[in-house]
Amino acid sequence: MNAEEISSHDDRAKLEISLPTALELCHLGLATMIDIRQSFEIEMKGAIPDTVHVPMFEVKRMLGHTLTDDEQEILDAGQPKDIDVTGFFTMINRLHHARDHLLLFICNSGRRSLTTASLLRSLGYPKAMSVAGGFQAWKKLQAPAAAPGAPC
Repeated sequence: MNAEEISSHDDRAKLEISLPTALELCHLGLATMIDIRQSFEIEMKGAIPDTVHVPMFEVKRMLGHTLTDDEQEILDAGQPKDIDVTGFFTMINRLHHARDHLLLFICNSGRRSLTTASLLRSLGYPKAMSVAGGFQAWKKLQAPAAAPGAPC
């Protein structure tokens, strides 16, 4: 399922969580935020503290999924990260099953993370969710805190 297929409000509601809720769940130790952007995107735009980085296009390709032309173009733009299927599933199982965490996927805008949450649910991870608005929402949330004279 891709972002275009997750178009109905009900489908999105089942897969999406707001950024403030996601941050609170992580703070409480109930969830882990997984940044699925490619490495070059994180280098260019910045990292979100306390997230786990898993470049999802590489994982999709490892799992035998065909990448769209846009996905392949983004994948080709950066250096591949050294990740294998065993390492990916070991990490996901450790978070999802052993620690009983929600898996909160975040990308740049929230589109790719919706697709990723849907993919992980299809693989048997019912606690996979997408963080609405992605990195762009996180940057907006940080802006007021960084403004001069803003209360701490």
